[in-house]
Amino acid sequence: MTMSYIIFVQPAVLSACGMNKDAVIVATCVASAIATFLMGILANYPIALAPAMGHNFYFTYVVCIGMGISWQIALGANFISGAIFILLAFFGLREKLVNSVPLSLKNAIAVGIGLLIALIGLEWSGIIVEAPGTLIGLGNLKSPHVLLSLFGILTIGILLTMKVRGAILIGIILNAIIALFIKLTYFQGIIGKPPSIYPTLLKLNIFGALNLNMLGVIFTLFFLDLFDTVGTLIGIGEEAGFVKNGKLPRAKKALLSDAIGTVAGTCLGTSTVTSYIESSTGVAEGARTGLANIVTAAMFLLALLFYPLIKMVSSGITIGESTFYPIISPALVIVGILMIGNVNKIDWSDFTESIPAFLTIIIMSFSFSITEGIAFGFISYTILKFIKRRFKEIPLLISIFSLLFILRYIFLK
Repeated sequence: MTMSYIIFVQPAVLSACGMNKDAVIVATCVASAIATFLMGILANYPIALAPAMGHNFYFTYVVCIGMGISWQIALGANFISGAIFILLAFFGLREKLVNSVPLSLKNAIAVGIGLLIALIGLEWSGIIVEAPGTLIGLGNLKSPHVLLSLFGILTIGILLTMKVRGAILIGIILNAIIALFIKLTYFQGIIGKPPSIYPTLLKLNIFGALNLNMLGVIFTLFFLDLFDTVGTLIGIGEEAGFVKNGKLPRAKKALLSDAIGTVAGTCLGTSTVTSYIESSTGVAEGARTGLANIVTAAMFLLALLFYPLIKMVSSGITIGESTFYPIISPALVIVGILMIGNVNKIDWSDFTESIPAFLTIIIMSFSFSITEGIAFGFISYTILKFIKRRFKEIPLLISIFSLLFILRYIFLK
């Protein structure tokens, strides 16, 4: 339920570059179901997948609208990026990267993701809003959508304090019922006929993406997916207790599931599919095996039949230029609270560990980017360890990607 917003956000974003909105809805649900099911079966992790937020905006507004590239060719570039991922998954490079990340940075990534989730939740609720001069500030606490969000946070908090299982889900349901009564959402029916996927199915243009002008696009798509996926797997893996001796078991299978999801998504008609930070909601409720993913995958497919009902639960309220989601936003805030505990596992007395960890946390949450947080963490970790002549503590892959991040900032930023 905390992920369900993507079913409606994704078509709204991709339709801006000319893609059929209804077809994108189907592509989003089916691609998410395939990737989520594979993650559950192959890796046995409760980490659900869906089209990535941020990646979809890059796809639409930078590649298609900004560069004037058709969405068919952009999908082709996305396909190539996913295919490279699959090859690397077989060679185990991504698995080695996940397992080579220092423990302090693993925990910092988990905390950073938690703060990012909480910040998104606070913005979607209207508790935090855009403010001139300071960028963000406190919203109008008397607004109905803000009051409903605060009620949801308090309700889930009370249920967690009382150790009620399913506290987050119960909170979402209660918020939806109240939203109906105070007319912040409207009942639109229960079952509706799924739209056709034909307008986007297999419409990607792979050959059109095979030219020098598209190399930068393919590299960026690859780069973003790599580190968003690694960051999410590490963050949720730490939160769920999957990481053992600094390593994530079955990382290769998890990364392969992610890569196949992206390839399948481009064939169906949607942008990069990746592991979702909202999966931590399920982990917080006790999910520990792939069985949770099988249920989530089934729900993505069922969403096509229960389109009107799902739309009601995850509907937003548009006020001016802002859209708020008071029904599901409290869940995101609570998840952030649950993930912040990993901050205790960071060695704050060693500045070569604590400074990179802090930069990872703060940049990830304030820049709204898992990738940028990892970049600052990797670069600062490598530099500080190098200056202290603690060369053996710098994993080779971390130093290589630190250099790549620096080159990215020089030439792509």
